[in-house]
Amino acid sequence: MNAQAIDYNKLQSQVDAHPYPLLFATISGAHLYGFPSADSDFDLRGVHLLPLEQVLGLDGPECGGEDTVQKEGVHDGLEMDLVTHDAKKFFGLMLKKNGYVLEQLLSPLVVYTTPEHDQLKAIAQDCITKFHGHHYLGFAATQWKLFRKEEPPKVKPLLYVYRVLLTGIHLMRTGEVEANLLTLNETAKLPYIDELVERKLAGPEKGRLDEADIKFHEQEYERLVSALEVAMEKSSLPERTSGKSALNDLLVRLRTAFVA
Repeated sequence: MNAQAIDYNKLQSQVDAHPYPLLFATISGAHLYGFPSADSDFDLRGVHLLPLEQVLGLDGPECGGEDTVQKEGVHDGLEMDLVTHDAKKFFGLMLKKNGYVLEQLLSPLVVYTTPEHDQLKAIAQDCITKFHGHHYLGFAATQWKLFRKEEPPKVKPLLYVYRVLLTGIHLMRTGEVEANLLTLNETAKLPYIDELVERKLAGPEKGRLDEADIKFHEQEYERLVSALEVAMEKSSLPERTSGKSALNDLLVRLRTAFVA
């Protein structure tokens, strides 16, 4: 399977142009999930640090400061979608059952990193709970609705359904965040995944499904939802996060040193 090559130098230019210091910037989306098409955009995600005057002064995020920075467009010939959160906002999301931010933090596709990024990844292990399974169940239900909404249904949203469910099942069973569908399928061994990825990469004409396909995948969707629910019940993951104190300490150090 041909994956879109990643030009890290061009992506780095977007990091360099960011208005605030960054803790990290990684690649999410189809590239992280293992099925980027030749025209897939690059989803850059990360954490930035607001200057102290915006955090402590009257013009903080609640007064219009940028606790979230969003930029999209074509840069150096690459279509990009960049979203970063201020550290406080991102750390708060880590303490909720939000698997998406953990995937961004732990993405192996790293455009920019710092020593504090490594510290944050270590703390992330204390932020994973069995209730993250609810995130993946809800995310899968949303993706399934998107898949069924289109007529005729397309392969791309279906791949997202399977990616989300297998990530959730793997997390509940192992405590590890893995977002690459092809890697996940090395364990799951679903015989249709490779074909679906090939059809997605082949373009719009191959990326549609007929009624017989839909019936089969509906059964598979329901089977994997049940598997995720069972994995949640049996998971040895804790019910509560224990990383709040460490996140707080890191945030204080970042505010007083990293952006000083």
